[in-house]
Amino acid sequence: MRKVALIVLVALLSGCATGDSSNTSFSADDQLFAAMMIPHHQQAIEMSDLALGNSTDPEIIALAQEIKAAQGPEIEQMKSWGSSHMGSHAGHMMDEGMLSDDEMAQLKSSKRAEFDRLFLEGMIKHHQGAIEMADMILDSMNQQAVSLGKSIVESQNAEIARMRQLLRR
Repeated sequence: MRKVALIVLVALLSGCATGDSSNTSFSADDQLFAAMMIPHHQQAIEMSDLALGNSTDPEIIALAQEIKAAQGPEIEQMKSWGSSHMGSHAGHMMDEGMLSDDEMAQLKSSKRAEFDRLFLEGMIKHHQGAIEMADMILDSMNQQAVSLGKSIVESQNAEIARMRQLLRR
């Protein structure tokens, strides 16, 4: 099923890529990764914004601030890879760790300890999906892509460990 989704996604992306194709230093896999990761990061920022408004736990608030501070610049970096003209098809096709509309609604409507638990569980799932997606660029020929992929794997694994500790308290 995933291979079929990737084939459909590549076809959609090639059909909606309208930008300047002169940036050949990023491979199709690099650009596909960026097209999938940008909406993924955008949802993590949305979740973090919810945490900043709904949580009273200083550790969760600090984590949400760190996620926003890291992922906002990564979105801008990936947009420069040529993916900014690819549209949002990738975000709709690949859901590696993405929260469903129902899960987001549940997160938005929850409060206090329930919010904190749902945020942490959802963000762990979200980070696991990002790590899985980052694997696709770890062998890229582009050093910027490799560096970002490694950074995502390392930072999000560390944040997963931290979130699991927060859940155990």
